[in-house]
Amino acid sequence: MALLAEAKRIAAEFEFTDEQVQRTVTEFIAQMNEGLEKNATYMSQIPTYVTGVPNGTEKGLYLAVDLGGTNFRVCSIQLNGDTTFNIIQEKVAIPRELMEAKTAKQLFGFLAKQIELFLQTHHEDQFVSNIKRRQTVSTPEGYRDEHIFRLGFTFSFPVHQIGINKGTLIRWTKGFNIPDAVGQDVCALLQKEIDLLRLPVRVSALVNDTVGTLMARSYTSPGKTSTLLGAIFGTGTNGAYVEKLSKITKSMEGEFDKSTGEMVVNTEWGSFDNGLRVLPNTKYDQILDNDSVNPGIQMFEKRISGMFLGEILRLVLVDIMKTSSVALFRDDNSSHNDLRSTTTIAPDAPLFKQWAVDSSILSHAEADSSVGLRSLRLEIEKSLGVSAPSYEDAEAVKIIAHAIGIRAARLAGVAIGAIVLATGRLESAASGPDTSNPKSTDAIIEDVKKLNLAEAATATANKLVNTSGVAVNEDEVVDIGVDGSLVEFYPGFEDYMREAIRATEGIGAAGDRKIRIGIAKDGSGVGAALIALVAAKMEKPEGDYIGDLRRAAALAGGEGEEEGLEFSPTDGKYLKP
Repeated sequence: MALLAEAKRIAAEFEFTDEQVQRTVTEFIAQMNEGLEKNATYMSQIPTYVTGVPNGTEKGLYLAVDLGGTNFRVCSIQLNGDTTFNIIQEKVAIPRELMEAKTAKQLFGFLAKQIELFLQTHHEDQFVSNIKRRQTVSTPEGYRDEHIFRLGFTFSFPVHQIGINKGTLIRWTKGFNIPDAVGQDVCALLQKEIDLLRLPVRVSALVNDTVGTLMARSYTSPGKTSTLLGAIFGTGTNGAYVEKLSKITKSMEGEFDKSTGEMVVNTEWGSFDNGLRVLPNTKYDQILDNDSVNPGIQMFEKRISGMFLGEILRLVLVDIMKTSSVALFRDDNSSHNDLRSTTTIAPDAPLFKQWAVDSSILSHAEADSSVGLRSLRLEIEKSLGVSAPSYEDAEAVKIIAHAIGIRAARLAGVAIGAIVLATGRLESAASGPDTSNPKSTDAIIEDVKKLNLAEAATATANKLVNTSGVAVNEDEVVDIGVDGSLVEFYPGFEDYMREAIRATEGIGAAGDRKIRIGIAKDGSGVGAALIALVAAKMEKPEGDYIGDLRRAAALAGGEGEEEGLEFSPTDGKYLKP
């Protein structure tokens, strides 16, 4: 029993109360606003130059490519205009030598070649007809295409974005090291290699995968209202949302469409509260941070994302094992283990290796309600390297894993609730009296005792509305798109998030019912294509060069036209092509 008591004591350290939720929401909004006003803040609040989101009626064929690590993915997405799409995709491994190439041209030339092979394989008709056009039409800028594939480029490395399709590489990560690419515009690097191959492709958008999640959800979302937020809760965590342009007061480089009055902002909320003003901070959080590659950075992410939750659990378990009075994964003899065996752990077990415990064990612990916790015990053996764990061992792991998981979900709820409040979406969608923060039952009883019967009656009515589950008008829905392993596979993650959202002042149960949370898949594919679509709408129309030729020919009297000569406005006469 000492083990379970210790597990419950430690679990209590991870409790994240409603009062803490409220304080954290308030601080989150303050840091959001600070990031909109200036640079070098905890939350970067990066303008994306994407000034519109889709509504599901868009049509067209678009390309998307994703360079996010050791693989390169090429996709074509046919948007059907009815919230559905068809996707064709191929993935190729990046050769190791190109990850450390001498020049950027070598890597980006390889990427362009994969795009060419993809078009030849899957879009041969458009590809061949375009090549024919290129052989017959010329302009001062080179060859002009009647049909151009707009491409969204998901580039998952740190960049300084200065336009919807412009961004300079800050540094390489994930094993890449090509020094001469640093400081260069990655879209221009890819476009140059595409043009050398004379492909019918324009790099229209530089894409962040979180922004892509927002766009993908907005296209596929049911209902009338556009999506407010795209959020990822997986290996890492981040969010991108639609903000009023008037609230983005820090300077922005580059041109963008101001007509919508809005812009998608990439929050980079993983770094929220790096100064630890309000975030919970157990000794296990401190150990994890101190031993990480980036101490003091990404403090919000280190309490939420899948990359870190397994390590937090591991640190707790190892700490308990150091307590001689508590027998975790330790038996005096076989009679103390319900398996009639003794628990053993190899010296090189994952339990003793930093970052070796996958966060999926938390999902297994949350899901297992079997007799004797058989499923969790198998997972403990597999993920921790603990042979023959007892039922009490598994109970302790389940208690601690549950506490870590709930805290992560409630912190995720803070981010969602804060953005819903900061953008005023609930206010703009509201109809009828405000019931988001009804009086407590005790407060209503006090009103009755003081004979404030009118106030008591109103408060009682508001409380009934708040908790009754009344149907929400579709126009009042605030739509949120989410992606990532935690929201997909951790049982009840959304429910725990919503508990925190309901505890937020200004939202409550009534507001929570208006928040629709749905899975948004493939932000780097479908989402990137949709950003390319938005970018295409922003493009300035090009001049009618063929028309200019014809008008020039008419002014010249048409001489030479029948001979098939080509008129040169520069020379003022027909020349042999």
